[in-house]
Amino acid sequence: MLALATGAVGVVAPTASAAPEAASAKAPAPVTWHQCAPGDLAGVPAAELPQYSCADYAVPLNHDRPNQGTINIAMMRRAADDQAARIGSLFINPGGPGGSGFALPKSGRAIFEPQVLDRFDLIGFDPRGVARSTPLRCFATEEDADQVFGRMAPLPVTAQEERTTLRAIKDYGQFCARFAGPLLEHMATKDVARDLDVMRQAVGDAKLNYVGFSYGTLLGATYVNMFPNRTRAIILDGNVDPTLRLLDGVEYDRQRTGGFEIALDGFLSRCDSAGAGCSFGGGARHKYDSLRNYLRHQGPITLSDGTVVDEAAMTGTVASALYSPSVFTQLADLLQELWAAISPSAEAARSAPAATGATLRTLQAAGRPRADLLPDTPYTSDDSYLAVNCADKPFDNRPSEVPAIADRWERQMPDFGRYQAWSDPALCPSWPVKDADAFRGPWNRRTDNPVLVFGNYYDPATQYEFAKRMSRQLGNARLVSVDSFGHCILGDSSCTDVIAADFLVDLEVPGPGTVCHPDVQPFPAPPPARTS
Repeated sequence: MLALATGAVGVVAPTASAAPEAASAKAPAPVTWHQCAPGDLAGVPAAELPQYSCADYAVPLNHDRPNQGTINIAMMRRAADDQAARIGSLFINPGGPGGSGFALPKSGRAIFEPQVLDRFDLIGFDPRGVARSTPLRCFATEEDADQVFGRMAPLPVTAQEERTTLRAIKDYGQFCARFAGPLLEHMATKDVARDLDVMRQAVGDAKLNYVGFSYGTLLGATYVNMFPNRTRAIILDGNVDPTLRLLDGVEYDRQRTGGFEIALDGFLSRCDSAGAGCSFGGGARHKYDSLRNYLRHQGPITLSDGTVVDEAAMTGTVASALYSPSVFTQLADLLQELWAAISPSAEAARSAPAATGATLRTLQAAGRPRADLLPDTPYTSDDSYLAVNCADKPFDNRPSEVPAIADRWERQMPDFGRYQAWSDPALCPSWPVKDADAFRGPWNRRTDNPVLVFGNYYDPATQYEFAKRMSRQLGNARLVSVDSFGHCILGDSSCTDVIAADFLVDLEVPGPGTVCHPDVQPFPAPPPARTS
């Protein structure tokens, strides 16, 4: 079969006999499962290997015009332990957007209770545009990508940095317009939800069972409102505010930034209350503000091993670390070493832990692959994150307005306002797709069973208020609140995990006002007070 067009990155043209009416009337072809590549099953216990299978499944590029060709969705299945008592399939999405969910079934035991693995086939998939599925790529070579991204300052402060970054962002959009191909016009969450419905039918399920994390909550909310009668059990963990996200991108991202501020405040307060259990304690908020101001006005700090940390590095590292309470102790150690480097107090210097560049790298999210030294290295990343966000979130601001937005957000939210303003609000106005066909509601279609919504009090990326809004906006939902730090909770709280298992297996929901706690709180507990 022929490629649809230059730059189509794997889009396949239909045969001449295909017709839109016939294609839309037909039930989807069943998934043809095959043996997974050995490397894809690394880490799976030998006894479980026979339970795994993989597939590349074709879905329409454009569901409204299926004769325009197909794209591939990469899928992995872990078969239920008890096939005789199998309920159906459980689809899982990790969020992003742009997160690869293909291998998530391998993590099933870390996320779900045993009865879920007994009763469900776990199915992970890379959504359209992502990783092993037909990827959305804006560059032909890694060198082109690095030349563009290398000119984007992660935290523009000076007028020159702002101008250079805006020019690079404009170039990014132009590369996408030239190279991304027809998939670029079909990357909204609405398209992914329609893919999910096709996959549901293709695995033989009458109704969808689904767990979505982070952005995956928007995918789940979109699905239940597009196909309310095709849902069985839907769990949303780490929730967006769907109405605001699809109505006003700038305001959504401004409020989302507030979640990082809340989480950092909670981290610093908990650090102080942990006493000797947190190395950065003892006026943690004052120390953090002093660090931020020093980096802005005095310049970078050099760690004991020679690693240079500037304001952008500290801000990005802290934002990433707030996702995972398990690294809070290391984050405190890093901040304390930075503090010791600028503090005139000898006591502070002596108490500084040995945080190094390795600590910094551990705390940071994995970056883009670096270019190698050979010319014309093929670009193997994908650009699905912006393709989805810029399709879903409407941004009415002009690129020239971003510096003023960043200034305003920084006054409102000094820790992360400028940093977050230079993300989607800066990038999406230059994105080549305008007026994308996104699903924008209504969000209140009623499902037979409640949608189960989990929200952490100190979730940085999807603040707790968003979970409350999600539960109110959906036509039938039950909110479970969690007194926890970190982004998403399943797998880290026996309370939430049991609730999720009871819901998935027996469709039981907890009572209104249920509050759970994580199994492990950040920082060692302070020793009990001595009594005389």
